[in-house]
Formats: sequence, structure tokens, C-alpha cells
Amino acid sequence: MTVSRFVRHCDTRSPTGKESKSTPMIELTLGQIVEIVGGELAGGAQPDTTVTGTVEFDSRQVTAGGLFLALPGARVDGHEYATTAIGQGAVAVLAARPVDVPSIIVPPVTPTDSNADIYAHDPEGHGAAVIEALSKLARHVVDLAVGAHDLTVVALTGSAGKTSTKDFIATVLSMAGDTVAPPGSFNNEVGLPHTALRCTTHTRYLVAEMSARGIGHIAHLARITPPRIGAVLNVGSAHLGEFGSRANIAQAKGELVEALPAAADGGVAVLNADDPFVAAMAPRTTARVVTFSTANPPAPGAQYWAGDLELDDVARASFTLHTPRGSWPVSLQVFGEHQVANALAAAAVAIEAGVDETTVVSGLSSHAAASAHRMDVRTRPDGVTVINDSYNANPDSMRAGVAALAYTASARRDATSWAVLGQMGELGDEAVQEHRALGAELAKYHVERLIAVGDNPNCRALREQAAALGVRTDAVPDAASAVDLLRHQVRDGDVVLVKASNADQLWRVAEELHAMFDGDSRRDVEGL
Repeated sequence: MTVSRFVRHCDTRSPTGKESKSTPMIELTLGQIVEIVGGELAGGAQPDTTVTGTVEFDSRQVTAGGLFLALPGARVDGHEYATTAIGQGAVAVLAARPVDVPSIIVPPVTPTDSNADIYAHDPEGHGAAVIEALSKLARHVVDLAVGAHDLTVVALTGSAGKTSTKDFIATVLSMAGDTVAPPGSFNNEVGLPHTALRCTTHTRYLVAEMSARGIGHIAHLARITPPRIGAVLNVGSAHLGEFGSRANIAQAKGELVEALPAAADGGVAVLNADDPFVAAMAPRTTARVVTFSTANPPAPGAQYWAGDLELDDVARASFTLHTPRGSWPVSLQVFGEHQVANALAAAAVAIEAGVDETTVVSGLSSHAAASAHRMDVRTRPDGVTVINDSYNANPDSMRAGVAALAYTASARRDATSWAVLGQMGELGDEAVQEHRALGAELAKYHVERLIAVGDNPNCRALREQAAALGVRTDAVPDAASAVDLLRHQVRDGDVVLVKASNADQLWRVAEELHAMFDGDSRRDVEGL
């Protein structure tokens, strides 16, 4: 992910649920920051100047008293915006080469062999140096917050459902104390420390979502924001092309539980008992292990499990939450049966963090989707329901989306179920096979219409298998063509699932489906 594609702000929530999206960093002088990150002051920067604002890598977001991070990107280099950032009110720029403004200059480091996009345009190691400094600064701020207000760091990882579960956790924890959590999938070497810098001496909880593209990545992130509680959701086939096998994915995801403190020091590992790869991580930690299960009957020994599961006509789940201290009814406002596992993980994390069960249940039942294009389900006045889950796609989340589509359509008389699907990325040698399996999944759930968006081997495998099994299939080259087809063929009461890897930008289809009914239909969909 390039710098320009990062979400601009972090989500900082108070116990009232109100959000502040520009929380300044804990105040530090430039002299203190130099000691924390290494390097030297330059360009007239004074050691006693205090950073009173936020730390930003987008010069457009800089405000008075802030610190600007000069990161190289695919199209622009932040060093070229140093003067602009100072003009916007930054007191200094954190950079890896000289700039003609007050600055902290850190020495370049050997370019990393990481496969992260952020390092793809960094041959001289300038970006790597700034990111390393950012990590050191974030760790210092987290340590200050832990010492000042007993901050609890909660971390989670998994192949699917990380962001939805993170949003659940943030909602519940924010009802018990000031909570900092990232927006969207702000979960890598830049997003995680940038989120941590929103912590203040009053922050009670930091929710750290951790992604991995290889062995050692989660261990690195856990050193920046050392967790006391860590949850592993699942080990699927997302990023299989990068890891090579599910065993390697499990090895990487399990680095989170290895980073937890011992049980005697309050460490807790929350594991999905229904996933054998995750359950097998228990011996890899000295933390206390608790498990959750959505299976019926629940996995043996699971402390948190769901019973009496029911879905309403748009696949919102109601269930009984069973915990070590009793049972409570929960009715979710988010869509899809797969959200039950996300809610269970959030409940386990929050209760183990000390939040009482009635608060947890209230938070789960009131939670609404917080991250864009993730199981965003809206029904138009004509009864057409659009399930916009277009932010990302892997085999597990695709199956969950198809199940939600089929269930919602089945509850309606004469409704047609439409799957508008693009390809799933980063599946390596398994890609064509997984797309063929997805075509079979559509037939299994009796999905009636498929619009396969894109002309590539993956989409061809998807549509060929679906068509062979009786799913009426259309192939279109892009989002605009999909919208045009739907505009003429969708009928009142139909249900439309829109899903693909984020690079396909199929969220355009979902937004246009709503805009066309609202009388604000855009003539040029490709220009959205």
C-alpha cells in the first residue's frame, strides 16, 4: 500500500462514543524526539521547541504545532513538501536527507528486503529510516501512556475479519474508557505506529490491528505496540502467494501470541477454537489462553461461545453469548452470519480486559459498521438491497459474502440474487483453483446471477465454473459496464452483493446503485 492510499486520520473514541480525529501526540520537545529516534537537529530547529500537534505524513493534514514525516511514495517524495508542511504550521520535519526548514534528520538505513509497497520506491533507504524513527517514537509514546494511565494494548490478527473485529472491539472498549483504534485497515509498518501516536496520557485502550506479508512482520509490529491481550481469528488462504502455505501463515500469525507477557503478568491469548491452525498456537505462548467458538455444539473447552443463533431477513444475527460468568442475549446490527465469530472474539477480548458483561453486550448490540465498504448493507426505497463488501476479498470472506447474499434473497418472494464479483488477489499458484471453487460456491447457494468484472485468468475460471453449474453469468470489463447492466436488469426487491479485492474498486458499483435511485446518477462512472 502506497502512502497516498492511507486513510488520513485515526479513530479516537471516548466512553461516550464521540470521536476526535485529530488528537495531538503527547507533547515532546524536538530535543527529546532526537534522543528517542536518533539523528540530529537541522535547518534552525531548536531543541526546546515542543510538538503540540499531530504527526502526519500527508502535508495537507498538517496543523499548527505538528510534526511532518517526509516519506517517499510512488508518485511524490515527502521531502519535496517540507516547506509546505512548515507553512501549514508544522514545527519541524522528520526527514532522512537535508531539507531547508527546521528538521530532525535521521541517517538512511540499508533498504529493507520487505515486500511492502512503502519500500518499493526507496532505493536509498530514506523511507526506511523515517519509518524506523516513527516506530521508535510510537513505542516511546505507548510506554508513556502505559506508565501514565495503565494503557492496555489489545492486538489482533487473522487472515479474514481483522478490520470488522477491530471495529467491534473499539466500539465495546470505548464504552469503558478512552480508546484509540485505527480506521479501515491501518495495520502495517506505517499505519500501526501512526495510530499509536494518537495515544495520550488519558488513553485507556489501544486497539492494534496487525497484518503480515511474511515471517517476522507481526513480531516487528508487536515490538512497536507491545500487547497485553492478543487475539488470533483464523488462518486462511489470503496472501497464500506470499507465504507459500497455510502452515507458514500460521507461523506468522502466531508471532502475536509469542509476543504476549506471561499469564502472571496479565497476558491473555484469545484463540479461535474452531480453527485448528489457531488452536494449535496455544503452546507457543506463556500467556493465559482463552478460546471462542461458533460451532454447534461449541468446540470442547471454549470459554466464549454462541448458542441459539438466528438470522433476520437481512442476515443480522441474534444469539446467546455464553461466557465464564453467565449468558446474555445479543442482537447484532451488522450483517452476515460470519459476524458472530467477530463479535465473540471482541467479547472475549473486552471481558478479559476487565469490561463487565452488560457493557460488552450493549456495545455488541449497538455496534454499526465503522469501516468503509465492509458488509455495508443498505436497502433502497424500491426494496433493492446492496451488500457492499468491496474493500477486500479472499476465499473465506467471499464464502461469507455469498452466504449472506443467498440468505437475504431467500427470505424474499421473487427476489433475484446478484453477485458482482472481481478477482481475489495474492493467492499465488492457488488463484485459478480458488476462483473455480468460488464459482461452485455460487451454485451451491443457488445464486442466480453472476457479473464477473475483469478479463483475466481468475475471472475466467470463476465465470466458466459458475456457468457450467447453472449460474446465469455475464462478463464485463469494468465497474462502469457492471453498473450499466444492473441499471437495466435489477428489479424491485433484488439483492446485490458487490465484492472483490480493493484494487478492483468495485465500491463504485455499490455507490452508483444507490446514486441512480436517488436521482444523482453519475454519467461517467469511471470518473467517480
